[in-house]
Amino acid sequence: MTSPDIARPAATAPDAASGRAGALSALVGGALAMGISPVFVRLAQDAGVGPFASAFWRVALALPVLYAWARLEERAAGAGAKPTFTRPAVVSGLLFAGDLLFWHVSILQTTIANATFFATTAPIWVVLFSWAVLKQRIRREILAGVALCLLGGVALIGHSLQVDPAKLRGDLFGLATAVFFGLYFIAVQAARAHAGAARVTFALSCVTALILLGVALLAGDALWPRTAAGALALLGMSWLSHAGGQGLLSVALGRLPAVFSSLVIFLEAIAAAIVAWIALGEALTVAQSLGGALILLGIWIARPREAAKP
Repeated sequence: MTSPDIARPAATAPDAASGRAGALSALVGGALAMGISPVFVRLAQDAGVGPFASAFWRVALALPVLYAWARLEERAAGAGAKPTFTRPAVVSGLLFAGDLLFWHVSILQTTIANATFFATTAPIWVVLFSWAVLKQRIRREILAGVALCLLGGVALIGHSLQVDPAKLRGDLFGLATAVFFGLYFIAVQAARAHAGAARVTFALSCVTALILLGVALLAGDALWPRTAAGALALLGMSWLSHAGGQGLLSVALGRLPAVFSSLVIFLEAIAAAIVAWIALGEALTVAQSLGGALILLGIWIARPREAAKP
């Protein structure tokens, strides 16, 4: 992949379309990779690894893979190593650490369905921040697409939602997860202006890993899996869900708007439901299938359009 810092001729219309198609493919691939992470988390917990420790291993074990990818990426572009710890990359790491921490605490203090539902509100925060702070114009198609995705998300997991005042704190932590993840999209897009996808993902992962290790130690989480299956689950979560999922998301954010890319969280929900159906035998209902269709329709409506020709 060409580094964003290298001068190159203006892209022709076919080149731009090809780049956009590649970015969309990366977005879908990243969603599928991130969507299977709950299965790995469950397997790691069965092997005795604490929730914060599994989040740490998810990031830390990916660092060698991400560094090797960064060097290959820059060598293919004919450029030297790019700046690693730029300000947007460090901010991205802090935000991703907050996302994972609030997510795990939310799961512990409310139902998984409630935590997932509130986490899927991330695109709302991306839209609000982009409009109110960055002063970006938000297309009507984006607003319609986000609304359809939210309706689809409710249909996909709404049957499991619970209203329980005793679990209000966990629900609020789920909402905080969405805020951190939403701002993460904007920060990664800013970081991509300075370096390639792998270099950015490596940098933010270093920051996130340090924070998660400290939290895991303070929480007294068991760090080491008791079984070989647990170790393989940690490797799978790290190499597939993080290096693959977050890395491909960084690729997409180099070409696609953060507002549109944030809809990937709904693709994650679809992927998670399909994986649960295939691997765990959790059958999909008619409402869930309809929810998945609404999400796909919303993403199609919100898709980036070609710029008008002068």
